[in-house]
Amino acid sequence: MRVEYDASADMAYIYLVDRIAPGEAVRQVPAEDNTAILDYDSDGRLLGIELFSARRRLHSDLMSGAERIDREPRPPTE
Repeated sequence: MRVEYDASADMAYIYLVDRIAPGEAVRQVPAEDNTAILDYDSDGRLLGIELFSARRRLHSDLMSGAERIDREPRPPTE
């Protein structure tokens, strides 16, 4: 399992598999309370979860280990 977090949007993506190939997530299902979107493959297997208001919903231990995807890339060093 791997977690990516975008602080500017307060959204997290929880990968339940190592990698999701382009086009592999063929069905997106909103959670009943509209707090998340569940991504499924063509066999009905859950691949990942896009979570809204992540800081409030995820445990701080999980958030501290999340990969931040909202940071500006650093320029290459020479």
